[in-house]
Amino acid sequence: MIGAGFEMQESGFEDEDFGVGISRFDNSNEEWTMNFRYNLDTYTTQMSYKNLDIYKISFNLFLKAHKASFLLPKYELFELGSQLRRSSDSVITNIVEGYGRSVYKNDYIRFLVFSHASNDETINHLDKIIALYPEFSAEFGILKQEYDLLGGKINNYKKWVKENWIENKP
Repeated sequence: MIGAGFEMQESGFEDEDFGVGISRFDNSNEEWTMNFRYNLDTYTTQMSYKNLDIYKISFNLFLKAHKASFLLPKYELFELGSQLRRSSDSVITNIVEGYGRSVYKNDYIRFLVFSHASNDETINHLDKIIALYPEFSAEFGILKQEYDLLGGKINNYKKWVKENWIENKP
């Protein structure tokens, strides 16, 4: 029982982010909890770094670069291969961390700069691998082209954030 003599209440709200909220709840609050969780889940999946194209692309490229790094000779697995794996991971990680700090415009932009720099570092490692191991130039050359495109997308997104930032956003 929610309150003395209270058995059921009808209520509701409409919000552009959360959609339609609770319509009614009873003594157990189960329906309210279920509706709130549904709307919160919908909100959090709509507002997530996972929806950013640069995140999706960088995640897929990280998986490709990680697998490709194991094509290198054993003595390179923990040298150039490790550097490639770490820099490609850093591209994604900085996007995620920046998004987590996105209430602060300058922090968000700073982490996008870090992501772009890690993307450039990854391209540099790929250039070295292509020069040292021409037998793998087909696999690593495709990765390099894809990281070049990703670099442009990160740069464009960084510019978009600078120009379209909404001050005092929640």
